[in-house]
Amino acid sequence: MTPVTSLDEARELLREFPVVDGHNDLPWALREQVRYDLDARDIATAQNAHLHTDIPRLREGGVGAQYWSVYVRSDLPDPVPATLEQIDCVRQLIARYGNELRPALTAADMETGRREGRIASLMGAEGGHSIANSLGTLRGLYELGVRYLTLTHNDNVAWADSATDEPGVGGLSEFGREVVREMNRLGMLVDLSHVAATTMRHALDTSVAPVIFSHSSSRAVCDHPRNIPDDVLERLPVNGGMAMVTFVPKFVLQAAVDWTAAADDNMRAHGFHHLATTPEAMKIHRAFEERNPRPVATVSTVADHLDHMREVAGIDHLGIGGDYDGTAFTPDGLNDVSGYPNLVAELLDRHWSKSDLAKLTWGNAVRVLGAAEDVAREVRERRGPSNATLGELDG
Repeated sequence: MTPVTSLDEARELLREFPVVDGHNDLPWALREQVRYDLDARDIATAQNAHLHTDIPRLREGGVGAQYWSVYVRSDLPDPVPATLEQIDCVRQLIARYGNELRPALTAADMETGRREGRIASLMGAEGGHSIANSLGTLRGLYELGVRYLTLTHNDNVAWADSATDEPGVGGLSEFGREVVREMNRLGMLVDLSHVAATTMRHALDTSVAPVIFSHSSSRAVCDHPRNIPDDVLERLPVNGGMAMVTFVPKFVLQAAVDWTAAADDNMRAHGFHHLATTPEAMKIHRAFEERNPRPVATVSTVADHLDHMREVAGIDHLGIGGDYDGTAFTPDGLNDVSGYPNLVAELLDRHWSKSDLAKLTWGNAVRVLGAAEDVAREVRERRGPSNATLGELDG
């Protein structure tokens, strides 16, 4: 009789409690590579040469729900139409692959998708620039199905500081706090990945609903400003929110931080945005890597973050946000969306219980969205939509 391995146990667990992944940049990759030509990147078939994500590998990875990022770059002159195009891309994917993907707006929709055996497909907008300082635009995105907003991307917005920019308003401005309050009223999750630690703390001071980190890891384990300080993790039990660990090597492996800075400089020197993943950009990346072998993160590297985050925040406040198709490099064993069972197997080997793993993969993410919906119903009984402007609140 063949012995049962941790990987066998992981796959069995994921059949019942599949992964809710907090962040996947497939729509942006489709824009960059083929300008949304879904025939040219038919994700019903293997796309290993081009993408981290396709339906066969999502199935192999045990994914049951996916927040598709409708990210646009913060340096675009007019980000709102570009964000609408990203939303349209997700809608096209759901319509084209309806047997595999299910539209989801609520926690109940996620559970229905699980029962149907389809991948519940939600959307998150990555960066406050996507609302162009307009609460009306924020509400419009919500009506189109966006269920979280990351308050910044790599650059500040007028009302919130980013982790990777110089301090601007010292965290959240008064208008920034109003954005958070309006998101609470809508039932849109406040996503604190990418934001400065000051912004994280201000958002936790302001939000009456659970917040999320859609793709961030532990700053105590890897000292990168994109990661979450322990004092912020310690506040998640009171807030009810969750931190979804990311796999990006430059955020999880300390040795990769300096290497990545040099690689980014090399990309800019060749005329590319440092986050570009087009075939031409990847040639530049690979040539740099041949000259300068990159430090390699592993499944164990990511598990180290989860071990620490569980110790600080507790198991009820953790999840997974791989950032696939939004990064040039991935850890060994987590090369693409088929790799989640390897992480679960590693955690089983570290004596994580199956009940804890069920919370990590599925339960916590469903609970948090449902809690945000409950808060929104209560807030809407007390007040209507805010029409405040940046100028009125911040001068």
